[in-house]
Amino acid sequence: MGPTDAVRAAERIHDDLDALGDSDVDVALTGSPAFWADFNDMNSEGMRQAEIITWPVTAVILVLAFGTLAAAGLPLVLTAAGLVSAMGVLFGITKVTDLSIWTLNFAMMFALALGIDYALFIVTRFRNAFHHSEDVEQAIAETMGSAGKAILFSGVTVIVSLSAVLLVPIPAFQSMAAGMMLAVGFVLLAALTLLPALLGDWVNRLPLPWYAADDHRSERWAQFAEAVQKRALLAGGAVLVVLLGLAAPLLSLETGMPGISVLSEGRSAREGYEAIASAYGPGAPGPIQILVPPGVDAEAVEATISESPNIVAVYPAQPAPSGGGRSLITAISSIDPSRPEAGDVIADLRAELPTGVLVGGPVAENYDLDQTLRDRAPIVIGVVLVLGFLLLLLALQALFIAVIGVVLNLLSVGAAFGAGALLFQHGIGANLLGFEEQGYLTSWAPLFFFALVFAISMDYTVFLLASTREHFERTGDPSEAVRASIAHTARPIIAAAGVMVAVFLTFGLAGTLPMKEMGLILAVAVLADAALVRLILVPAILQLVGSAAWWLPGWIDRLLPDVRYAH
Repeated sequence: MGPTDAVRAAERIHDDLDALGDSDVDVALTGSPAFWADFNDMNSEGMRQAEIITWPVTAVILVLAFGTLAAAGLPLVLTAAGLVSAMGVLFGITKVTDLSIWTLNFAMMFALALGIDYALFIVTRFRNAFHHSEDVEQAIAETMGSAGKAILFSGVTVIVSLSAVLLVPIPAFQSMAAGMMLAVGFVLLAALTLLPALLGDWVNRLPLPWYAADDHRSERWAQFAEAVQKRALLAGGAVLVVLLGLAAPLLSLETGMPGISVLSEGRSAREGYEAIASAYGPGAPGPIQILVPPGVDAEAVEATISESPNIVAVYPAQPAPSGGGRSLITAISSIDPSRPEAGDVIADLRAELPTGVLVGGPVAENYDLDQTLRDRAPIVIGVVLVLGFLLLLLALQALFIAVIGVVLNLLSVGAAFGAGALLFQHGIGANLLGFEEQGYLTSWAPLFFFALVFAISMDYTVFLLASTREHFERTGDPSEAVRASIAHTARPIIAAAGVMVAVFLTFGLAGTLPMKEMGLILAVAVLADAALVRLILVPAILQLVGSAAWWLPGWIDRLLPDVRYAH
């Protein structure tokens, strides 16, 4: 029986075993399959709770962001189109292979967040164009020639960032990445085809009392941008200090696989785990299995294991029932399997035992998964950075802008993970947010969440800088281009970020600890990126650099296709 079948078996017999207990006897299903069965059940409950909260909150923000009841439904159309299409493909994939329990939830979360983003920018741009021309077809053409291009590059950048996760040889991560890529791809397709077909003067119907149909350039945001430009060095330096300060905890970042504390008290797997640890020692819930191949002296292996530090019990070798000369030795460590130090025991045993002897069991599985994620992280991060730079270079046609775009995204990522380390590794705010800290971040957080955070940051980068590029092409004045782009895009960026933060926070406040990590880290990343990086740091840097920011070496210019946003 494989691991997936074992978890499903644990799910099937869970309730029946619980029913066997009475006032005199406690019955608890525990072990690795039971842990993941309870973990999946808690995730499902958390996701349902998050979705119940998400939809009404999102609806309110959409109405406020779009200003009219008519237009507020457009993001839901994009989300529905993307999700239904992605679900159809994912259902077909399930006929061939298993998918992670989180695949659909992640796909829904990204489809909703990016569907709102794309609809906001296209509708805002369309309203502006329609206000000046009062010709629907001309306004749509102008919108798709500017905002449509920006969204195309943004969507491709998000998909490329997520695709790097496919380099991790772990099916659960690959299925989650594939689900999100499909959802984003279909939402992008709907934004570029379905949404333009739906646009018309009707989007201004049923307005809120304070909504003005001709109010698409915010003078307040233009004044804000001008104030930043006048104090560019001070404003940029202050934001840089804040972001680096938030990122500082990364210097002592620790990671590990989810421990038993991610399950709430009262869960069968946790109760059984704690009962075994209490009766037989802290390492008993995670026995270490050593497989001795034919030709290796099993008694000598037993002796070596007994002498290994932190091993408190070794059970005699058991010959394999199927024969073949193999035997299995079970050892118990003195270290709680939920602690990162348990992995050191596995590493020590593998270094001490003869070649061909295999060290396995639940603790070894977690250790191997943690090491795989650590080993692949530099590759995934490197691929994301290089591809992100190339796409920004193509989209914005400026070398400095492409470099600084990637660097500033790294600042947003660093700030988000630094805040995550404070919360989940050091436990600052744990009681307030209702979780039991493990003393480390979950192993998959740095790699998997990096791709998600970077993708979202690139989303805003393309939106803002494509608008800046458009105004620079029209005026040739870099300072005016920054002010105009902030005046036209700040409100949609803040509105879109507000929706994303609300969506991510609902996931961060419900469910298991890894869900909280994901939701809160992504929420901090979006907030820092939209409020600090895009609206303060970017204008400050562009003001200091001036026209040089848009320089492109001639040999690169000859290689790139000509991409323009101004009409």
